[in-house]
Amino acid sequence: MQNYRYYGDMTIRELASQCESVDDIQTMIRDLFKDTLQIIFEAEMEHHLGYSKHAVDGIHSGNSRNGYSKKTIKSKFGTTTLDVPRDRNGKFEPQIIKKHETALNGLDHQIIALYAKGMSTRDIEDHMRDIYGISVSPAMVSKVTDKIIPAIYDWHSRPLERVYTIVYLDAIHFKVKQDHRIINKAAYTVLGINTEGMKDILGIWVGENESASFWLSVCNDLKSRGIEDILIACKDGLSGFSEAINTVFPQTRIQLCVIHQLRNSVKYIPTKNRRVFLEDMKKVYKAFTLDQAKLAFEDVKNNWADKYPRVIDSWETNWMELTAYFEYPPAIRKMIYTTNTVEGFHRQLRKVTKSKNAYPTDDSLRKIIYLATMDITKKWNNPIPGWIECKAQLEIMFGDRFTSGYPDKDL
Repeated sequence: MQNYRYYGDMTIRELASQCESVDDIQTMIRDLFKDTLQIIFEAEMEHHLGYSKHAVDGIHSGNSRNGYSKKTIKSKFGTTTLDVPRDRNGKFEPQIIKKHETALNGLDHQIIALYAKGMSTRDIEDHMRDIYGISVSPAMVSKVTDKIIPAIYDWHSRPLERVYTIVYLDAIHFKVKQDHRIINKAAYTVLGINTEGMKDILGIWVGENESASFWLSVCNDLKSRGIEDILIACKDGLSGFSEAINTVFPQTRIQLCVIHQLRNSVKYIPTKNRRVFLEDMKKVYKAFTLDQAKLAFEDVKNNWADKYPRVIDSWETNWMELTAYFEYPPAIRKMIYTTNTVEGFHRQLRKVTKSKNAYPTDDSLRKIIYLATMDITKKWNNPIPGWIECKAQLEIMFGDRFTSGYPDKDL
């Protein structure tokens, strides 16, 4: 309080005359910051009690000042120790800095922004020490970032649009600590494209077991949030998904990712034969019509079935879902024969998360995924490339199922 009275009556020119270096300026700003908070504390106490300090109105009022307690806070001005006034009844709660609050909002936002960029706790600690001269513990980083958990649940339960023309599903894997060991957990992403060609992440589910019951709960969740129809669903080899979506959205057409199928196939083929095998398969998935694809696949079977029966059996088992894209014009085929759209999102996500070897909890993983997702999707302001042509074709092929998803349909 002495510093405040010293600085309080001085003009900017007078304040400047007291400074001989940038360090002096920074010290003066810190002192002014502290003194300003002290004045606000006193004003809040005066409002709480209903009378000013030393006023006779306080006699026999039933409550009065009762000294001060020390409180240390961290902000962009460094570490500051404050004297927080107390009242006799113990009812006073400061509003400018809440009880148990040790970091001011500006610092909280800074920590969350650094966390969202994938910086480790150690990196954040070093950054805060170098820039602001304050120590930020791992526990403090966790406490600050925990503030976004309610926002995560709100985002994951937000209302969705009625119709999505294409929905992509894929998984990305992370290492998470659990029961004193590190295990692999999948984050299952659902990316949707609406009738205006705009991309959005509809949800990300972490750590669930992949099964028909799991995907049924996901589909029911999407439906409960307002989705009435999905025209086309593109997936990789997700176990149990086809059964689940056919139950909740029975009209949805399913396309299995051809590129994933090829990747899985070459795992069972020696390196020396892979190039020839892929050239044969290219005649299948690059065919102009389904009939041409069937003829090309017969050649593949004749050439490779005896050597690699497991590979050929997999293609035959999944043939209907692998070739569903032949029903559509080339512009739409290009969009749905692979899940590259959601894989592109995962590549951006991995740029943020690659600095972390393992996450201590599922919540810590959810926090970084959510923050990175918000940062990535804020740039999705335009329809996907080629959407005008695709929109016209989808409108003809799906009719009312497509147009019912227009934003102004009910107007």
